Amino acid sequence: MFTSRLTRLLPAAGMAALLATGCGRGAAKDPDHPGTFGLTENQRAKIHLAPVADSSFRPSVSVSGTVAFDGDHSTQVLAPISGPVSRILVEPGAQVTAGQPLAYVSSPDFAAALAAYRKANATAINLIRIATRDSVLFANDALARQDLEQAQTDASSASADRDAALDQLRAIGVDSAGLAAIRDNRNATIPQGVIRAPLPGTVVERLITPGQLIQAGQTPCFTVAALSTMWVMGNVFQHDLPDVAVGDPADIAPGAGARVYHGRVDYVGALVDPDTRATSVRILTGNPDQGLKKDMYVSVTIHSHRARKGLLVPVSAVLHDDQNLPFVFVAKADSSFERRQVGLGNRIGDRYEITSGLSAGDEIIAEGGLFLQFAESQ
Repeated sequence: MFTSRLTRLLPAAGMAALLATGCGRGAAKDPDHPGTFGLTENQRAKIHLAPVADSSFRPSVSVSGTVAFDGDHSTQVLAPISGPVSRILVEPGAQVTAGQPLAYVSSPDFAAALAAYRKANATAINLIRIATRDSVLFANDALARQDLEQAQTDASSASADRDAALDQLRAIGVDSAGLAAIRDNRNATIPQGVIRAPLPGTVVERLITPGQLIQAGQTPCFTVAALSTMWVMGNVFQHDLPDVAVGDPADIAPGAGARVYHGRVDYVGALVDPDTRATSVRILTGNPDQGLKKDMYVSVTIHSHRARKGLLVPVSAVLHDDQNLPFVFVAKADSSFERRQVGLGNRIGDRYEITSGLSAGDEIIAEGGLFLQFAESQ
């Protein structure tokens, strides 16, 4: 296993030479300074050194996330009226427009609302007629002003009651054509109440069955969502929060080899979860092929817009010991090399941010450190 990893870093000839010298008279341990090694000139020619310096970079934060419907373009449709479901008009997957009927309900609420409107309409017509007649009488000095004003008040109140009854019909699903027929007192074919789509999108859930008794304002009937955009909900830990802000671009990957979706952070929570010590972050992303599904787990990489400075080293320079702790080999003034444990921050492309263990001006082995690690184990 070691040999295969080393092969990726060094040419075949160099590998053979390093291993031969490493196992023989090559890398020499310093008995007075454990973890320090010396190399011959031939061995030094096979490794690559790199200076450590402050660099400006834009950090990336990697988190796991869960896909959800875009809450600004999705909703659960509640029953506007009570009664048994008489007919369902759509199934999951259907594309619907705002106001499109989804189901019919044989509801006593509809009958009561229609009766209330007809009573209110008849009363309003009568009181408006009386107010009009009283206006003529008052103009001919045949009626007191007080009586005229009372008639006008009664007519206005009746008109308001009629409008309220009409709004109630509209609320329980009667469309414009049906309302016009009711207002004109025509025999409209409106035998039952209607559940309508409140917004355009796709019917993603059907939660009722024919014959089911539903309650107004309580029974969820359908879920309608626009699937062209989705939300991805992630949790960012406290030490990464300074690198995440609204507007930062993000890459969303459902799995290895899958298509990567591009979005942006549109909300950073104001609270820290007391159990996980993380803050909720919401990413809005396009979903042109509908490859992102609700409740899908995804990997999210958020790219910060804010540049900062830190120590960056090549990924190949960072090795891991038997406890999987990261370390690098640092060149010393006497031409030997010292193993030094480091703290790792974010990975920035092909480099790691070093949070502890190194200082600007140090020189490290960028490639070939595996040879020293192998020699140390001999």
